[in-house]
Amino acid sequence: MNIAYSQHTKNILGLQLPTDPRWVNLASISLEAILTDHAYCEQKAALTCISYIQRYSDRKELVEELAPIVTEEWGHFRQVLAELKKRGLSLGKQRKDEYVNQLLLFQRKGGDIENRLLDQLLTMALIEARSCERFKRLSEGLEDPYLRNFYRKFMESEAGHYTLFITLAEQYSPKPTVRARWAEWLSYEIEIMKHLTIRGDRIH
Repeated sequence: MNIAYSQHTKNILGLQLPTDPRWVNLASISLEAILTDHAYCEQKAALTCISYIQRYSDRKELVEELAPIVTEEWGHFRQVLAELKKRGLSLGKQRKDEYVNQLLLFQRKGGDIENRLLDQLLTMALIEARSCERFKRLSEGLEDPYLRNFYRKFMESEAGHYTLFITLAEQYSPKPTVRARWAEWLSYEIEIMKHLTIRGDRIH
C-alpha cells in the first residue's frame, strides 16, 4: 500500500481504505466496460439529484444547489458517451452496482425525516468521495496521457460534489450529528471495500 497516497485519501476525503492498486491495471484492459460503467454512474447521479429535488422541494438550499449538479452530471454522461464513440466503442448494458447497493442497506428508512435526509446526503457524499478516489487512481495509473487528463478533470469535479453534499448535510443537521454519523458511514464503507471483488469493469 502506498502510505503517502493512503494518508492523502484520508486527509482529503475521509476514506479509511484506499483502492487496491491492482484495480487500475484491470480497468486499463477493460476500457469499454469501465467507460460504460462510468457513463451509467454519471447518469444515475443526475437522476438521484432530480429525485431529491422532487422529494425535498421545500428545502430551498437543496433545490438551488442540486439543480446545477443535475446539469453537470448529465454533461459528464454525455462526455463519457462521446469518448466511447470517439474510440469506436459502444455503450454496453447497465451493470449492477454492488457497492452502491450495499451503501443503501445502511440508510435509515423509517423514523425522522431529518435522519433519512442526512443519510441520503451522506450516501451521495460517500459515493462522490469514492468516485473521486477512483478517478485519481486512473489519472495517475493509466498509460494513455489523454485519459489521465480526462480522469483528472472528473476527479476534481467529484471532489467538489463530495464537499457539496457534506455542506448540505450540515445545513439540515447539527454539525456534531453529521460528523458522528459520517464516522459511522466511513466505518461501514471499510467493510464493504474489504469484501468487494476487485473488478476492472466497474468504477466502484
